[in-house]
Amino acid sequence: MLKKLGIKGRVLLLTLLPTSLMALVLGGYFTWMQQSDLQTQLMQRGEMIAEQLAPLVAPAMGHKNTELLERIATQSLEQPDVRAVSFLAPDRSLLAHAGPTMLNQAPIGNTSQMLRRSGNDATRYLLPVFGKHRNLAGELIPDEADRLLGWVELELSHNGMLLRGYRSLFASLLLIGAGLAGAALLALRMGRSINRPLSQIKQAVAQLKDGHLETRLPPLGSQELDTLASGINRMAGTLQNAQEELQHSIDQATEDVRQNLETIEIQNIELDLARKEALEASRIKSEFLANMSHEIRTPLNGILGFTHLLQKSELTPRQLDYLGTIEKSADSLLGIINEILDFSKIEAGKLVLDNIPFNLRDLLQDTLTILAPAAHAKQLELVSLVYRDTPLSLVGDPLRLKQILTNLVSNAIKFTREGTIVARAMLEEEHEDSVQLRISIQDTGIGLSNQDVRALFQAFSQADNSLSRQPGGTGLGLVISKRLIEQMGGEIGVDSTPGEGSEFWISLSLPKTRDDAEDLPGPPLLGRRVAVLENHELARQALQHQLEDCGLEVTPFNTLESLTNGVTGAHQTD
Repeated sequence: MLKKLGIKGRVLLLTLLPTSLMALVLGGYFTWMQQSDLQTQLMQRGEMIAEQLAPLVAPAMGHKNTELLERIATQSLEQPDVRAVSFLAPDRSLLAHAGPTMLNQAPIGNTSQMLRRSGNDATRYLLPVFGKHRNLAGELIPDEADRLLGWVELELSHNGMLLRGYRSLFASLLLIGAGLAGAALLALRMGRSINRPLSQIKQAVAQLKDGHLETRLPPLGSQELDTLASGINRMAGTLQNAQEELQHSIDQATEDVRQNLETIEIQNIELDLARKEALEASRIKSEFLANMSHEIRTPLNGILGFTHLLQKSELTPRQLDYLGTIEKSADSLLGIINEILDFSKIEAGKLVLDNIPFNLRDLLQDTLTILAPAAHAKQLELVSLVYRDTPLSLVGDPLRLKQILTNLVSNAIKFTREGTIVARAMLEEEHEDSVQLRISIQDTGIGLSNQDVRALFQAFSQADNSLSRQPGGTGLGLVISKRLIEQMGGEIGVDSTPGEGSEFWISLSLPKTRDDAEDLPGPPLLGRRVAVLENHELARQALQHQLEDCGLEVTPFNTLESLTNGVTGAHQTD
């Protein structure tokens, strides 16, 4: 709650709250004490009046003089706070009465002493009158000293006492109010004396915040506030000096920037001219490469054609060997020229991709069929695995996709001495109209280091492995593959461990075709059974998938003995 109050409010609260509490406590205490004293005085005065009336009425009661009793009762009403007076016979019968009817009931108790009963509005006294009280008016008869002559009954009103108490309370409240008003005025003056300097400090700080650093505070009339004002003035002076230095630095920096901008503008003009020259040189280079590629491919095709014709003629074995060498060299040169031509097209942005339907399994099989002789020459197992949930009828550029797969499989064969090369096609994610495919080429070759992997997809670079490096190649195959995959909207990567092999993978999203009828198994093959004997696990799995896709029931075997037992058991079952 104090957080919401200002300094002026806090000063008022801290001044008035203790003062008010103390005034209320002291005023209430003294009022209660005064009221108690008034009540005690009233009780004592009532007892005193009753004790004074007893000797006066004792002779009249002894002689049954009612007129005297009436006169005494009437005169008793003139006493302050006396409301009613009655004189009673010993049997409590009324002898004389003055005043209104008594409010309280008669007190009950020992009849040998004064009795009293108090109510809200009055107090009633009952005092017995004995013979000994007559000694003031006549001679005391010893035998009649203890004889009961009658009763004095007196009732005092509380109205006078209450009125005096209310007057006292009103006076106390006036004094308390006057004290609180004086305290409030003093608190207001104190709060104003604190709040006015703080307002000046606030305004000065606001002006400093707005940038008027020449603002200074005058003396504020208090040691603490003057110390604060002096600190703010010193801060303002420091800020003003800092601003002047900063402005000087800004002016100097602006001048430096202006000069730098002029220099940069000149450099930009020079760079723009250099860029235009570089673009023109690149265009000339691309045109030169394209023209030279066409010019070189024409005689190369002639060399290859006449080489094929010579191979069909009658030649000696040595001549056939020479022709084979010529054919291989020409094919290698033609492959290099095609890669350079593709790279120049990609660099120039003139490579256009087709968008036609194709069969994924046929494309993968055609790629491996072309490269199978090279793999078999090194006694490598070449396996194609297309998982059963992978859609086959897709839309894309099969020629460029085949070029990418050929490059990846060819590299795997080149850098693998023994073992297996597996081409896998699997489904990563399928939508209503498209699929996300992952095609990987895994080998058991020499593997690649982290440094080789980082330089693998850079143009005109090759992984330098001294044990497996082969002549030929431009280092553009993987670069072209990466550019083609990116142009198709996919990505390519490699996971490799030196000495254990590599796995090149591509992830590609392709649309699906609506016509999948050609992928359904033919009716003549449905329900037929076939046994497959293959000791290589992946090759056996690939054959099993292909035969099952044709509608056959396949039973795989890894040894001849298990095949013989299985066939014999099948015949006996039939």
